[in-house]
Amino acid sequence: MSHEEVHEMQEHAEHAHHDPSLLPVTFTMAVLAVVLAATSLQGHRTHTEELLLQNKATDQWAYYQAKNIRRHTYELFLDLLSVSAVKDTEQANKVKEKYTKEVERYRDEQNEIESEARTLENEVHLERRRANRFDLGEVCLEAAIVIASLTLLTKRRLFWQLGILMGVAGLGVALTGFLVH
Repeated sequence: MSHEEVHEMQEHAEHAHHDPSLLPVTFTMAVLAVVLAATSLQGHRTHTEELLLQNKATDQWAYYQAKNIRRHTYELFLDLLSVSAVKDTEQANKVKEKYTKEVERYRDEQNEIESEARTLENEVHLERRRANRFDLGEVCLEAAIVIASLTLLTKRRLFWQLGILMGVAGLGVALTGFLVH
């Protein structure tokens, strides 16, 4: 919440002090503000986790690419060796065998690295879905505070009730962020 919003809520609370019938409305707004703050904090943490996981996945793909370049270099060397005239066939066969094993080793390592990178990408998608729930809950809670504050201006209890409904909906949506798997 911005400084202006806090100041505005304080003014509404002072106004409610002069009209005790509005006290439940200001209390509701205060509770909604606390729930909003908690939801916002959880959303920020989830977005941070999403970014960290995205960086790890990107690092894995870079590592995969490095292994791929090395493997291709060895394959190119083997191709050149197969079309070149060699003085010592036995030594050339040993070198071919050595680099063929290296190509296979890199291929196996790439499979493991790719699997880990895809797992990390799946975790990124999961965190993004969770963060979206927290963000939507945050929007609903902000709207609930605004709608409830209309009661202070209009003295109509309908806005307070709508604000409570919107707040409950926002809380419900935010809580589903913990259930996303």
